[in-house]
Amino acid sequence: MPDHHETTEPTPAPTAPSAKPTRTQRRAAATRASVVNAAREIVATEGATALTLEAVAERADVAIQTIYNRVGGRSALLTAVAEQAMEENRAYMDAAYRAEGTAEERLLGAAAAYARFAHERPHEFRILVEPADEPEAVARIAELTREQNAKLADVIRDAVSARTARPDLDPDDLATVFWATLNGLLALSWRPGALRVDGEDLERLLAAYTATVADGLRRRA
Repeated sequence: MPDHHETTEPTPAPTAPSAKPTRTQRRAAATRASVVNAAREIVATEGATALTLEAVAERADVAIQTIYNRVGGRSALLTAVAEQAMEENRAYMDAAYRAEGTAEERLLGAAAAYARFAHERPHEFRILVEPADEPEAVARIAELTREQNAKLADVIRDAVSARTARPDLDPDDLATVFWATLNGLLALSWRPGALRVDGEDLERLLAAYTATVADGLRRRA
C-alpha cells in the first residue's frame, strides 16, 4: 500500500525506452495504478458524482497531493478511469477482429464480444456508455470509441469487397449504428423497475438484433 511520504516526491522524468525503470519510477507507477484503481472502484460502485479527491485518497491510502503528483485533478482521474475501461474493452474486441473467418462471422463475433464485455465487466461498460459529465473524459472516450468503430467499419468494408455485403450502405455510418444500438440494448440490464431487461430475455433480444443485422447486410443475388 502506498505511504504518505510520497507526497513530496516529484514524478520522475521519463527515461529512454530501452532503460530499465528505476526503483523510484516503479514506486511512482505502482502508486498511480493504485490511485486510478481506487477511482475506478468509486465510479463503478457509487457513480461519478461520488468521485472526489478526498474519497480517492482515503481508498488508496495516499495524501491528496500524491494524487495530483501521480495523476492530476478530478478531470484527469475520470479520464484515466475511462481509458482503463476502454483498454479492457479493446482486449475483448480486438480478439474478435483478429479471429479467422468470413467478414460476417467476424462482425457477429464482435457483437458477441461486446456483449460479453458488458456482462463480465458491467462497471467498466457503464463508465463508457454513461461517462461522467467531464469534458476531458468524454473527449477521450469519444476518441477511443472512434478508433474501435473504425475497426468495425473495416470489417464491413471487407464484406463489401468480398461481395457478401451491400455496397450501398456506408461502413462508417453502419459501425456507429451498430455500436449505438448495442449500447442501448445492453444498457437495459440496469434500467429501473419494469424497464429492466436482463438474463435470458436480454439474450433473446440480442440474438434478434444480430440476426436482423446479418440479414440486412447480406448482398442479394
